[in-house]
Amino acid sequence: MKMASFKEIISTLPKRKGWKDSNNDLFLYQGFWCSSFFIEGVMSAQQNFQSQPSDIVICTAPKTGTTWLKSLTLAIVTRTTFDDSTSPLLTNLSHDCVPFLEVDLAQSFTNRDPKNPLLATHVPYSSLPKSIIDFSCKIVYICRNPKDAFVSLYHFIARRLVFKDMKPLALEEAFELYCQGVSSYGPYWDHVLGFWKASLDRPDKILFLKYKEMMEDTVVYVKKLADFIGYPFSSEEIKKGLVEKIVSMCSFENLSNLEVNKSGKHHERTPGVIENKIYFRKGKVGDWENYLTPEMAARLDSIES
Repeated sequence: MKMASFKEIISTLPKRKGWKDSNNDLFLYQGFWCSSFFIEGVMSAQQNFQSQPSDIVICTAPKTGTTWLKSLTLAIVTRTTFDDSTSPLLTNLSHDCVPFLEVDLAQSFTNRDPKNPLLATHVPYSSLPKSIIDFSCKIVYICRNPKDAFVSLYHFIARRLVFKDMKPLALEEAFELYCQGVSSYGPYWDHVLGFWKASLDRPDKILFLKYKEMMEDTVVYVKKLADFIGYPFSSEEIKKGLVEKIVSMCSFENLSNLEVNKSGKHHERTPGVIENKIYFRKGKVGDWENYLTPEMAARLDSIES
């Protein structure tokens, strides 16, 4: 099926206003909301993408720790080729190192680097390409407190739009849409639940991580992540402090202060260019308290339960 046919299908889908104040409709496709650009990529991937058993797929809802998880996983996989002074993460945004399924690979699924088993996606579990499930690729998923996920997503969109001289919705309007499930790749709760249930059914193939727990004990979870994806640390590497070096290199403090992430730009295939610094705001647990009222927090908690 060609992109023109994808557009025709998308034009028939349920539609809601997005989080911008002009021409940014979200469409409901297979139970999740998304812009037409990304849905076209998802459709293409579902029809054409052929995964390999060695693939490691990093799955996330937007703004739940994607940049960090990509960085940690890439550092683990490439540690025998690079160290903390030569890693590509020192000169490249992690999104430029790990291809995004429905964007970077949407037009051509045959141009992947054969030495790089990593790819990433925001697609819900139920809409992943069939080959990812059938070939039993390793899937790593990270979830985040929905209150922090909402605030982070809102600020990401707001900062990106300011760069384009556009305006986002007011936070209260975006919050109302979020509670209704209308956000990029939302409803958020359905996204998390899909991967959570799948991880219970296939614990050998799906690793379910929680952002807060990883922040509290990153070294332990980096070891767990390495074991799961088939790149375990040797006792010698552990003695030499390699795990701690990777954790330090991939920390928010270190990555956000690299020149490439302060002044560089991410050349996505999406319309326009994104400044790398937009991907680094705070990365903190509990930052939602600075933006949401107790009533708003209670409402999200009631949906969560």
